Amino acid sequence: MSDPIETAILEKLAKLPAGKSIEPAEVAKDLQPEQWQRMLPKVRACALGLMRQGKLTITKKGKPVDPTAFKGVIRLRLPTEAETAAALAALPPKPESDED
Repeated sequence: MSDPIETAILEKLAKLPAGKSIEPAEVAKDLQPEQWQRMLPKVRACALGLMRQGKLTITKKGKPVDPTAFKGVIRLRLPTEAETAAALAALPPKPESDED
């Protein structure tokens, strides 16, 4: 089953022109308009997971940030092909199965 936060982020980004970004608060407000501040840490955590998978780029002042050391105001956008390739290359290799 798909994560509703992940779905909301990706659907919102899919509606934008290429290269445009959103604030995590926009997604939190869409999901829980009355208590969006409580939802914001979950949106940011989900965005971090998507960035590590190469599905999302987190930016600060228009430039991609290090996923292990960012804080403060960030924006989310779909990654370029080069950013996706770099994110996938950084993932640990999958163990090979021994099928003898």
